[in-house]
Amino acid sequence: MISEKLQLVLPSLPGSIHEVERFVEDICEEYNINNTYFGNILIAVTEAFENAVRHGNNNDPARNVTIDFTSKPEGLSFAISDEGIGFNINDVPDPTDINIEVEKIKGRGIFLIKTLADEVRFPESGTKIEILFKISSINSELAIDRINQLKEFSGQKERAATQNFSNNSAK
Repeated sequence: MISEKLQLVLPSLPGSIHEVERFVEDICEEYNINNTYFGNILIAVTEAFENAVRHGNNNDPARNVTIDFTSKPEGLSFAISDEGIGFNINDVPDPTDINIEVEKIKGRGIFLIKTLADEVRFPESGTKIEILFKISSINSELAIDRINQLKEFSGQKERAATQNFSNNSAK
């Protein structure tokens, strides 16, 4: 089984994206993530990596991008950090705003990440993005609750079938 915490540190080179893809593929394979959710995770994490390389580290190969993976009770968490000066998320315009000229639209990558992930946070003054994908099979409390609901449902069905059998036998 894969460790609950992994880290990948890469230079700010566009070609490093292949290592990010392999990192995400290995994690998703280990946690049996299906194709649809795998696509969401892969696109969001690679987009965050590309943003860190391009905008955070200004394509400087001497600066690194760090990806920290953590398996949490609520799901799979990826934290992508750069060595840049950061940014204020509130200064990023909404790319869906129809009043912004097409040439001036920014923030599409962040919009994409927020759309694909379940939770997104920007701690540390914008040099880090934390992306959470809620995976019910990892969320033990949710899984236990679902199992109990299934048992309760099965018990109700079994009792109903037994009662119907008893009623039909008595006739």
